[in-house]
Amino acid sequence: MPSRLIVSRELADLLKLLAHPDRLRMIEELRLGEKDVTGIAEALALPATRVSQHLAQLRAQRLVEERRDGRSHFYRLAHPQLAAWIVDALQFVDIRNRLDEGEHIDSVRALWSAQAPNTSH
Repeated sequence: MPSRLIVSRELADLLKLLAHPDRLRMIEELRLGEKDVTGIAEALALPATRVSQHLAQLRAQRLVEERRDGRSHFYRLAHPQLAAWIVDALQFVDIRNRLDEGEHIDSVRALWSAQAPNTSH
């Protein structure tokens, strides 16, 4: 079954790309809509250079799209359902046992599942 092997490898590559906390947080941040590097960096308390490097990796795999407006570069999720998929994956995180309390994962799920405010771009 070569097609099954190919699909398995592609999925493994996607999961490797997502296997970084900063990139997961960027996807979560972009679920609210388009942002520039500075906005993402400020929201996540990360250096803009690190954000740019992660965005380049996400863009290379076509998970984010870039729009230029003059000198500014804005990024958005190419597939917004990716953020929902990550929220759905939280049920498999074994953080409840490691932290002896479930509020942490519940608060993250609530935060990441919140609807974006109605804004115009």
